[in-house]
Formats: sequence, C-alpha cells, structure tokens
Amino acid sequence: MSEYIFKLPDLGEGTVEAEIAEWMVKVGDTVLEEDPICAMLTDKAAVELTAPVSGTVISIGGAEGDTVSVGSPLVVFETSGKVAASVSEKPAVKADSEITKESSTASATSPTAPVTSAKIVTSPSIRARAREAGIDLTQLPGSGPRGRILKKDFEAFLAQGGPTVSSASSAPSPLQTRTGTTEIKVIGLRRKIAERMAQSTREIPHFTYVEEVDVTALESLRDHLNSLKAAGEPKLSPLAFLGLAVVRVLRDFPQCNAHYDKERNVIIRYDAVHLGIAAQTDDGLKVPVVKHSETYDLEGLAAEIRRVTSAARDNTAKREELSGSTITITSLGKMGGIVSTPVINQPEVGIIGVNKSVDRPMVVNGQVTVRRMMNLSSSFDHRFVDGYDGAAMIQALKTLLEQPALIFMR
Repeated sequence: MSEYIFKLPDLGEGTVEAEIAEWMVKVGDTVLEEDPICAMLTDKAAVELTAPVSGTVISIGGAEGDTVSVGSPLVVFETSGKVAASVSEKPAVKADSEITKESSTASATSPTAPVTSAKIVTSPSIRARAREAGIDLTQLPGSGPRGRILKKDFEAFLAQGGPTVSSASSAPSPLQTRTGTTEIKVIGLRRKIAERMAQSTREIPHFTYVEEVDVTALESLRDHLNSLKAAGEPKLSPLAFLGLAVVRVLRDFPQCNAHYDKERNVIIRYDAVHLGIAAQTDDGLKVPVVKHSETYDLEGLAAEIRRVTSAARDNTAKREELSGSTITITSLGKMGGIVSTPVINQPEVGIIGVNKSVDRPMVVNGQVTVRRMMNLSSSFDHRFVDGYDGAAMIQALKTLLEQPALIFMR
C-alpha cells in the first residue's frame, strides 16, 4: 500500500487558486482512475477534476467554499500499487462547459463500472437542479460512462415524474406553524455573482435611463418573418432585433461600447461589438457572448444568440464564450416588469435592460389607439458616459426599434 498526493493542477489562463465548489467523494470512498472527485471554481468556469489513480480517499484538502492554491494538496489516496508520491503531470480536467458533453451511451471499448448509492457520478449543475427539485439522484439510472447521470437522463427522469426526496403527503399543512430554517452556504458561482455585483455597485456610479418604445411595427415585422418559416424552424425573437439595433447605434456611440481598465486608468473603446446576453441558468446568472456581432445579419445573430445562451444553460459553453463582452443586454422576458435598474457587468460601461412588452392605450395623431409598448431600462457608468450621451444612445435605439426598416438600412 502507498499514498498518492493529488495536488491542485494549473487550470489554465493564469489561475493561481480555485474555490472548492463541490466534493463528489468523501474520506473512505473508493474510486477508480478518472472518476470525478470534485468541481473547482475559477474566475471563468467550474472545472471538474477526476481521480488520477484508483484507490481509497484518506484525506481531502478543504471544505466546499474553501480556496486552494495551485500546487497545494487536494486529495490523498491510498493505493494498492506502487505509484509516485504526488502528481507529476496535469490530470484530466473538465471545464463546466465540458461536464455534460459525454456520449449518451458508453463506448463499446470502455467498460462501465456500477455506481453505488454512496457515490453518484454526475455534473455539479445536475446536482444543483436535483437539490432544487427534491430529487433523490440515487434513484436515477445514468446512461453515461461508469453510470454517469447525463443531462438527458435527468430531464427524462423529470418528465416521467420520478420519486423525490420527500413525498407530498409529508408536506406541512398551510395552517400548520412553521419553525424551521434553512442555511445555504454562499459558495461557487453564487458567491462569484455576489462578489461581482457588490464590486460593480460599490465602484461604479450608475445612472439609469428608462425609455418607452412602441414596438408595434417591430412585432408586426417579426410575426410576418416568422410566418414564412417552415414548421419546426426556429423563430426570430425580439432579442435578435434588439441586438442588431444595438450593433447599429454603437457606431455613433463608441463611448458606450467600451471597457474601463482600472489598473491602467484607461478607457478601451472597441470597434467590434461583443454582445453579452445575460442568461439565467440552473447554476445562476451567466453572460454568454456573441463575439463580433457586427458580422451577423438578423438570422445569423438570432441563431448565435440561441446557440450561446443554450450552451450557457446546459453547461456546454466554452470558457471564451463566457467572457469578453463589450456591452450587455439583460432581459427577464415575460417577467420583465415595467422598470429595472440593471447592474453593469464590469469592466463594461453600459448595460441595456429589456422589460416586458404589453398592449397599452396610446394617443397617436390625436386618437386613442392600442399599441404594443416596451420599456428599455439602461444603466451607464457615469464616470465615462455622460447622461446626455447615454440618453441619446437609447433615443437612437428607440428610433430603430420603432421604425425597424431603418435597422437594415445602416
């Protein structure tokens, strides 16, 4: 018997430390080589680490939420054979973008080991969804390598109404006194979101400008274009029109398509438009990016928005697709309310919030008529975008959205 010390490897992109987001093993567990052992969170993504050897876990290097430096002991294994005392090569790691990419069936040349109830092999995002839904993952069969529970397995289980941790019969009566509390440790992506939001509101003097937009003509055009599509073909969303209009107006307002480098005290204005699309996922808020949005037409931009947001939600987005935006659009869709105060996504200097569109009575040419109205709630960094310029940009955006033919004439 010998000990094998697994040290936190270099996870790339200059990472010097990472947070323990989730342990998939505990002291006393027996693992096989390449079994998932933990998920580590860097500034860019969650990275799943796998066991470099087969053996028994005899110690772990911290609790969930702890930060570990690269090169520090992470897991100590007791092995039956003679192996090196510590990791000398970078072990296999999977970014959060790769965690759910396994084939739906195991390779015919790769044996599948049974999974016991004590060790469930799946991704952090599926574990989080299971906790929220009250699903007992030990009851869910996995079709991936070594019995790994894939995204399609989880969704099929949900669709079939699989058993949950607690039955409906044990739920308290609505009139019963409730005295319990639930403590949820703020770790992983949720902690990163909290830190970035706090930093943004602490460091940036936001000013918010709200404008109502008559999108009646835009919705009419969108309905017409969608009616021309074949059955099953993806429909155009309002977000595609808005994104294309944003690309157009930024030509005249380059100060809004910029980053502030606080270390060098420099404003970097971009010719390219890397459009961030804030997306709510099971793991929290992510901002996938449509790089070089200025190169797309309407259909192309719509397809790329669908692709990057879907990838963010199912954890197949690459690291570079989750960073580098120069301006962000955020929308709550049908829950968009009337007004919002979006928080700027540092190091950007502007963000555009989309509120829901509703039919409202409006006065047009002296007559009351029903129009489709939508508010845009924008926030700008007042240090670098003057109030006049921010308002002028949104007014220019309003013009394009109310006269959508102009979007295609610029």
